[in-house]
Amino acid sequence: MTPTEYEYLRKFLKDNSGLDLSADKQYLIESRLLPLARKAGLSGIAELVQKLQAGSRALITDVVEAMTTNETFFFRDKVPFDHFRDHIMPEIIKARAGKRSVRIWCAAGSTGQEPYSLAMCLKEMSAALTGWRVEIIATDLSQEVLEKAKAGVYSQFEVQRGLPIQMLVKHFKQIGETWQINPELRAMVQHRQLNLLHDFAQLGTFDVIFCRNVLIYFDQGTKINIFNRLARQIEPDGFLVLGAAETVVGLTDTFRPIAERRGLYRPNDPRAAAAKPVLAAVAPRMAAMAGR
Repeated sequence: MTPTEYEYLRKFLKDNSGLDLSADKQYLIESRLLPLARKAGLSGIAELVQKLQAGSRALITDVVEAMTTNETFFFRDKVPFDHFRDHIMPEIIKARAGKRSVRIWCAAGSTGQEPYSLAMCLKEMSAALTGWRVEIIATDLSQEVLEKAKAGVYSQFEVQRGLPIQMLVKHFKQIGETWQINPELRAMVQHRQLNLLHDFAQLGTFDVIFCRNVLIYFDQGTKINIFNRLARQIEPDGFLVLGAAETVVGLTDTFRPIAERRGLYRPNDPRAAAAKPVLAAVAPRMAAMAGR
């Protein structure tokens, strides 16, 4: 790969997915895109770049999906799900007692382990949610991983990563060497393809937003842009959950951290974010590197 080709691909990926690669990540592009080029019958990275420059839409999608990271597992990092059970939902149940509805957005749903983990948590508190309308929206850039999430079928290795055995037995059915999550839980989650770099106002407002391990891949301007737009989509008394390595501190005042609850934030004045200018327009397709 020539330096010119690498710089083209760096800009292409940032514009199309938000992925901000440093100058020393050429090996990562080669390891991900060389197999893709060969599968497409191309001679290598140079021809792949030529096809992208010519505007091959199918190839654009394939390249972005090949470069996204879909590392995820059930109840990943545990702490956010403890927050969800012990702090977030008790407050939501109390605050929404009148309208009896809760909307949750997993902004990097990947292959479904995070939204289904939340669905299992909600199922465990079903007595307190009797008669409630519960919505979980899971979005991701990759249509391929969304299809896997919709099917809800996981390997033995996948269900062994973070999933308590009692929940596996209770909420999954074994099919040969795989496990499928029960239809009732699959029905609790809506899966949609979405680019975080694009306008997501059409999703409506949410009581809880999980946006974990996604923004670490973006530059500072893109992070600020997304935080300000997330603030417009969250209820004034809602909750934002970020990954352990992510923070709003020093980037935006639209959210504030909750003391002694790592990764958990509340909006300061969500509606005020609407008055803030949106930083540099960001380009097509989604940054859902599932961190999931």
